[in-house]
Amino acid sequence: MENSNNVTVFILLGLSQSKNIEIFCFALFLLCYIAILMGNLLIMISITCSHLIDQPMYFFLNYLSLSDLCYTSTVTPKLMTDLLAERKTISCNNCMTQLFTSHFFGGIEIFILTGMAYDRYVAICKPLHYTVIMSRQRCNTIIIACCFGGFVHSASQLFLTIFLPFCGPNEIDHYFCDVYPLLKLACTNTHTIGLLVIANSGLIALVTFVVLMLSYFFILYRLRAYSAESRSKALSTCSSHITVVVPYFAPALFIYIRPTITFPEDKVFALFYTIFAPMFNPLIYTRRNMEMKNVMREAWCHQILLEVFKGFVH
Repeated sequence: MENSNNVTVFILLGLSQSKNIEIFCFALFLLCYIAILMGNLLIMISITCSHLIDQPMYFFLNYLSLSDLCYTSTVTPKLMTDLLAERKTISCNNCMTQLFTSHFFGGIEIFILTGMAYDRYVAICKPLHYTVIMSRQRCNTIIIACCFGGFVHSASQLFLTIFLPFCGPNEIDHYFCDVYPLLKLACTNTHTIGLLVIANSGLIALVTFVVLMLSYFFILYRLRAYSAESRSKALSTCSSHITVVVPYFAPALFIYIRPTITFPEDKVFALFYTIFAPMFNPLIYTRRNMEMKNVMREAWCHQILLEVFKGFVH
């Protein structure tokens, strides 16, 4: 077979072929996307405009919200547009762009979650040296390393797929461009590339998840020596982080740690880390965090009162 690339447009099969289900999904994902925008922007503005930005935990949370916002925006708007379209198409160039950006921001998010776990480990296991270890310079370095790691990861994914020959068919059994569905369409042997994808995405997700779990094991072990009040506060923060980590990593591990085969369930699992996790992260991190709640209440109540006062003046 001649390995010539004569495919310029891909057809996304989406989540369902039923128009009623697609309309329901559009309404659901529209509400989810609005919640993602409002929740993450609220966290970012509240942290940036308060003293919390000086604390490493909230410094990382600010960037996690930003990466959540960027990550879901690489997938969700296109998904909602396609749910209302008769023909769901994406050009080859836009497909590769979506592949790169989704893995770029997804990689950044994974590494930021690891940085947040490291911050909690230092705060609980080395409290006397916390301010020295987690200085602003160290926090900035961690964020830069997260961005660099995300770039290397996404560039590797792009490099593995951009030179693949696509001769037809051009139907991607997914709602966005990802590596495995594209490998399935390539008119060449992709066994070696599939192993490289596992070594890239699969092992990154697995190693990061193991490191996160080990860090929390050491944290829980160290908490035995703390008072009940300190233990409760530390457990509240750590439980919020674990609640974010598990729904994000479990579906990603299911998809990327196996050989290059695709299942219909992959699309459902992908919804967890492309839409649902970015939507619930703001709720999880603020639900039991009194400091965050107080800052948000003060910041936004002050803003509302200021606007009311301006209205009376004018």
